[in-house]
Amino acid sequence: TENMDIVQLDPPLVALDKDAPVPYAGEICAFKIHGLEAPFEAVVLNGTSGEGQLRARGLVDCELQKEYTFIIQAHDCGAGPGGTGGKKSHKAVVHIQVNDVNEFSPVFREAQYHVAVTEGKIYDNILQVEATDQDCSPQYSQICNYQITTSNTPFAIDRNGNIRNTEKLSFDKQQQYEVLVTAFDCGQKRSTESVAVHIYVKPVCKPGWQGWDKRVDYEPGTGSKQLFPKMNLETCGGLLSSVRTTVELQTSHIGKGCDRETYSEKSLQKLCGASSGSTDLLPAPSTSTNWTASLVTDSERDSDLIFRFDGRQAAKIPDQVVPQNLTDQFTVATWMKHGPNPGLRAEKETLLCNSDKTEMNRHHYSLYVHNCRLVFLLRRDFIQVDTFRPAEFHWKLDQICDKEWHYYVINVEFPVVTLYVDGVTYDPYLVTDDWPIHPSQIDVQLTVGACWQGGEVTKPRFTQYFRGSLSGLTIRPGKIESQKVISCLQACKEGLDINSLESLGKGIKFHFNPAQSILVMEGEDLENMNAALRKVSYINSRQFPTPGIRHLHISTSVQCFGEDTCISIPDIDAVVMVLQPSEPRITIAGVDRLTRPAADLRGPAGLTLFQDLHIISTVTKGDTASHHTAGRPGVQEEIIHNLDYCDILVLGEELRPEQESLQLQRSTLLGKHLDATNSTSGMSIYGVDSMSNYEQVIRQVHYYNWHPAQTPDRKFRLTCSELNGRYTSNEFTLEVSGLESGTIKIQEFQCSFVPHLAMVHSLYPTHSPVPSAATVVIVICIAALVVVVVLGIYRIHLTHQQEGRSSDTTKERELDWDDSALNITVNPMEVRGRGGLKTKPLWTASHTAMDSLPHSSHTKPTKAGWGIPGYGQPPTQLTYQTNCSRLGYTRLWTASHTAHIPNQL
Repeated sequence: TENMDIVQLDPPLVALDKDAPVPYAGEICAFKIHGLEAPFEAVVLNGTSGEGQLRARGLVDCELQKEYTFIIQAHDCGAGPGGTGGKKSHKAVVHIQVNDVNEFSPVFREAQYHVAVTEGKIYDNILQVEATDQDCSPQYSQICNYQITTSNTPFAIDRNGNIRNTEKLSFDKQQQYEVLVTAFDCGQKRSTESVAVHIYVKPVCKPGWQGWDKRVDYEPGTGSKQLFPKMNLETCGGLLSSVRTTVELQTSHIGKGCDRETYSEKSLQKLCGASSGSTDLLPAPSTSTNWTASLVTDSERDSDLIFRFDGRQAAKIPDQVVPQNLTDQFTVATWMKHGPNPGLRAEKETLLCNSDKTEMNRHHYSLYVHNCRLVFLLRRDFIQVDTFRPAEFHWKLDQICDKEWHYYVINVEFPVVTLYVDGVTYDPYLVTDDWPIHPSQIDVQLTVGACWQGGEVTKPRFTQYFRGSLSGLTIRPGKIESQKVISCLQACKEGLDINSLESLGKGIKFHFNPAQSILVMEGEDLENMNAALRKVSYINSRQFPTPGIRHLHISTSVQCFGEDTCISIPDIDAVVMVLQPSEPRITIAGVDRLTRPAADLRGPAGLTLFQDLHIISTVTKGDTASHHTAGRPGVQEEIIHNLDYCDILVLGEELRPEQESLQLQRSTLLGKHLDATNSTSGMSIYGVDSMSNYEQVIRQVHYYNWHPAQTPDRKFRLTCSELNGRYTSNEFTLEVSGLESGTIKIQEFQCSFVPHLAMVHSLYPTHSPVPSAATVVIVICIAALVVVVVLGIYRIHLTHQQEGRSSDTTKERELDWDDSALNITVNPMEVRGRGGLKTKPLWTASHTAMDSLPHSSHTKPTKAGWGIPGYGQPPTQLTYQTNCSRLGYTRLWTASHTAHIPNQL
């Protein structure tokens, strides 16, 4: 046995000598071992009996050597004590087998085990663990048993180390297990350390896209954003020969089919370079465009102006708005969303109709839908043409009834009529001819949403109602639009994009539709396709996009190598959430009161109303701290954006064209995307342009008043808008007052008539006979003059007495401050005030205002630019000193007033 020195021989070690019992000669004195340094020795236990014992010279290790073989011989004691003449026995062969001791524990071959299994299956063998033992014998070196020491696991292990699951695994329930396993050798010695087995549960492999998010947030103004930065296609081991993927951005619920600029039609046309002179038949309801007030709108604050027609609404266009004298060239354009008519026999649905107002029922021109066909009717007058000519133009297109928004433009170059749908040209599939309309004196009526039937019926009424939605319906006589302008007017401002086209892998083909709402990508290499799909992004170029959800739909088809059946890739759906943009605050600032001499209003240059105008826009940028702090405002940032109109409205009574007007030189609009309209109610400047260009133009608006005495005071209100009223400015009100300043004092009034009297005497000397009629005239004039002087003196005296009793009831008109001394002399007889013609005593006022600021660069105190960067700092206080004297009195009043201006101004 290893680790022991006693050897158990079978049979025992005994040597016999026939010389026995002769002393020495018959006794055994030694055993000799002959071998290759066998680690054993033999000792004599009893020389007489010849018994011996075999022992190991040291500890024997079975793991080093299990067996030993050597030769042993016995020696007698010879003839005497010296052992001379001793004899040897024959040689005996000794075989030694070292018995094993179970000194080693089992040890696993791996420090850890890892394995992945698919959910939903029962496995006979998931993984085999293996342990070894360094003992030398089969009993102790073999592993006879394995055991799982982790409790409550759905796994079992057999004596060979095979692990299996006892129940079906679920990826949703648990995605990973850790099981501890120990081993026993056949001597039941246990391993000192257990081994960890990691079992990963995989979902059932389903081919499809992985690593994509169902929602992608888009911050306005951030450019393009990747939609699928970590997406890859799982094929479950299938080998593919090609992959074709289609990404579709669905925006039909946004505005008119996608996020477009929501400016008014006339502003958009100006921006796109369209010909001027178009008439908007569906404008936003207002006091001047009230015919659309009764129509139903689907518009929200952030989106386009949309009118919904359900077969019961229509509008008459006022005669003064209707474009006259449509020639052989004109354009009709509109946005339309329309679906099929549910009726068995669909009726005509009229978008636009020009028909007889009374007596007859003739349609001069109209645009209508019939059985999902778009028809344009144009009946020429007999005086224009007297032959059978084309009159009805028919188009049959899927877009007409697909319940989606499309932009329709009809260009008329009679007799050729061309239809553009979303910028694509379509020729009519059917053209029918008709005779021209005979001339008559019957007025016509232009309508939208139905056709007016004013004749041949008992009661005039609307008929052929439209069912659908319309927006931006315009007519432009005299010119047709180019394809470039049409494409600009219907262009989407959002769509799909590809980041860094140059980095696309080889063999990748891609294609966008014109609106960039559909992207098709195709390739043969799966990894290149995965990389290409990760570069697909969403972009919205509007500064203030329409917030809300945009749906994404991704469909994929694959082909396999030479197989009849191939894997199927399911479609996926996601959304892009366009976040609410920061709302701009448009502020108009400037001088809000102007008091000028009447001569300025009558002058050739008129009065510049908004010379000190400033328009700025700010947004509130809330930092992370302010979001969590109640009542804490965000940071104000000035931003630059466009405006689309500014209106100058006359408050109170409208302008009287014969005596006053607002004027703007057309030269100020050159080089800008701006235009202007003028009326007695005010002026409108419109077009998509920068705030600085609007400032420049508005500062050139002049007010003229040729009879300021009749309307000495005027109020004007200025408002500006971005995105057709989505964001509006403050209402800035300007008051204008005109002063009729007299230059004659009483002394001068008396003296001024002396030359006239002298002229009378010189013309008619005393020694000359004066005709009686001339004498009468002279006497009457002198008498009238005396009466006027007496009445003037009496009125001054009477007024002085009244003012002595109620001196506190008179309020002087507030004048604009000027940084130079102002001397005012008013007519002593009558001064027109806010209440009409009143009698006032004559005041001579010397008005001086002193700026207490230190010498520095600043503007006049009346400037509206204080507090705006670049316009100087506001004063801290102003001192006014007024010296007043009244005619007929020698006493002088001096009034001094200091105004302290708060820092918050």
